[in-house]
Amino acid sequence: MHGFSLAKIAAGLGVAAVVLAGCVAVVDERPGYDRPPPPRPGGPAVCTQEYAPVCAERRGERQTFSNACMARASNHRIVHDGACRRGGPGGREPAPRACTREYAPVCARRGRDVRTFGNACEARAADYRIVGQGRC
Repeated sequence: MHGFSLAKIAAGLGVAAVVLAGCVAVVDERPGYDRPPPPRPGGPAVCTQEYAPVCAERRGERQTFSNACMARASNHRIVHDGACRRGGPGGREPAPRACTREYAPVCARRGRDVRTFGNACEARAADYRIVGQGRC
């Protein structure tokens, strides 16, 4: 044999039984803690932490979320890209006075006019509503 005797195997099993007997299961007896909360219907279980703010609404209340996934996970309906706005015409914030020159194209609309802007700030400064990322 390979040096394993029945006595060594029995001793090993005995040690394993003693170690396993030392394990303790903790049960929380408080009401409502006996099981995990049910999953939200239709909502994803996990969202990324990317920052792409959206304004979302539920029961007439608007709230800014850091991304669309988090808004949907909270059972909110997305109203528009970007943070929720206060003041200005139609509840919109005033158009920005200066924009950076970064190139991050967006597709935007004002009435029936749809066009591509170099970035979201430039679209908002021209009083256009962003309808998508990238060129139109």
